Amino acid sequence: MTAKKDTEQASDGVIARNKKAYHDYQILDSIEVGIALRGTEVKSCRMHSVALQDSFAKIENNQVLLYNMNISPYSHGNIFNHTPVRPRVLLLHRKEILKLSQKVREKGYALIPLKVYLAHGKIKLELGTAKGKAFEDKRETLRRRQADLEIKRDFKVR
Repeated sequence: MTAKKDTEQASDGVIARNKKAYHDYQILDSIEVGIALRGTEVKSCRMHSVALQDSFAKIENNQVLLYNMNISPYSHGNIFNHTPVRPRVLLLHRKEILKLSQKVREKGYALIPLKVYLAHGKIKLELGTAKGKAFEDKRETLRRRQADLEIKRDFKVR
């Protein structure tokens, strides 16, 4: 059974997900971007040593920078190992950066990383344009999720 789970994870290619982003934000749009990483960071990513909690992106000097993304130090590294939390440059075309900057200027919008995954041997990031949810909206989504679970349980019983 464990071999089957490993192959399912490998075929999916997802390294890390930001589950809290879907709870705290309403995701309006998403885009696939590359990340500029150093050597040992790539090896740590392949070992699934990535945490996206509390991470966000900002546009500064016509570049998109990712903050608070934690990539654990590579276990077999040496003194040239990377620092776990540092600003990382996201790789986008100039037109894409301009579109994102226009959306972020609007009130309440933010750039939130949704997941990190492998695509054709390269590490990619799904970056979402999101709007913050109010406390009542969070409660409503929890109620809907609970109702859906109860409906599924009723169908299984019957």
